[in-house]
Amino acid sequence: MYQLTVIRDFIAQHYLIGGDWGAENQPHSHHYRAEVQLEGESLDQHGYLVDIVAVEAALERLIARYRDHLLNDLPEFAGLNPSLEHFARIFAQALAPEIAAPNLTRLTVRLWEHETAWAAYTVDL
Repeated sequence: MYQLTVIRDFIAQHYLIGGDWGAENQPHSHHYRAEVQLEGESLDQHGYLVDIVAVEAALERLIARYRDHLLNDLPEFAGLNPSLEHFARIFAQALAPEIAAPNLTRLTVRLWEHETAWAAYTVDL
């Protein structure tokens, strides 16, 4: 199985709802790191699993949606606690259709909230 990972950093804001989490219930920023891991059994005619430039472009477009925004205000988080787990799923499901390569079988987004905590979500392609 071939694997390729592209990493990008961005800052976004959120506040947690539905419980008493102290300061986390107030709007605050996180320096997120998105690791996008792509997997597949074969390479294309150029010896690529996927064109990294195309992955980077799709990733940049998606990050632009979240960069410097309050996640709670975005429609995809309506009615949800904008937890790291929900964010990883939303991010992965939004990115998957934007990365087109016939030999890809899986996409995993590992979203870091800080250097000691991450959540991941995997989409089978």
